[in-house]
Amino acid sequence: MLPSMQAFAVSLTYPPTLSLWLFALGAVALLLRRRRAGAALLAFSLAWSLLWSIPRASDGLRGLLERRYPVVAEGELPKVDAIVVLGGGSRYAWLERAQVRPEDLENSRLAAGARAWLAGRAPTIILSGGSEGGESEARMMATAIARLGVPASALLLEERSHDTRENASFTAALADRRGMRRIALITSSLHMPRANLLFRDAGFTVIPVPVPERAARDTWRQRWLPSRSALWRSGRAWKEFAGLLVAHLRK
Repeated sequence: MLPSMQAFAVSLTYPPTLSLWLFALGAVALLLRRRRAGAALLAFSLAWSLLWSIPRASDGLRGLLERRYPVVAEGELPKVDAIVVLGGGSRYAWLERAQVRPEDLENSRLAAGARAWLAGRAPTIILSGGSEGGESEARMMATAIARLGVPASALLLEERSHDTRENASFTAALADRRGMRRIALITSSLHMPRANLLFRDAGFTVIPVPVPERAARDTWRQRWLPSRSALWRSGRAWKEFAGLLVAHLRK
């Protein structure tokens, strides 16, 4: 029952899902002759998704989280016991390129981890990400990061986690056995506030290494024309706000 409730709550962070439920409530209110409340719910349901489908509004929302930890040059990081890279998707389009260098991949967590390792910031990279069946995300990350010059001997794989809290707890169990407490934590700028909080709660001393997820906004159309991409990016931001709230409430 609880996992189902959690899944439902997460689904509401995606603007069209919340809009759909509010629209349904508005329709019910109209049927019950609560015209003012029904009209307000219908109007709000449409305005909610429309607002967050506007790229400029989506970027502003995301910026509230992304600006908390500025992007840093990996070569300027202090030395740490380990570099921890959190999974964020199992598709790496750059693997299809004939040649690829870590310096070419500004928005890649794996490339950020490779750059930090190649700069001598830590002897070990921990790749964290489980699976829902089949090959773990950590193992797929290990295959991909090899293309960036990181040997298997430098890797530790955490393959049991399914969310950020488990990323932190299972990585801590793995690191404790090797005396690793000071880490460079690599994840997206959007995800970093929540990840940093949970890894600190797990006992780590964390050096945040956020990876930007930039979107081109060169023209008026790209900034103001509603799009599905902006809706998706807004949904990710609302999910992070909700997750951060839950993480604080659990402290």
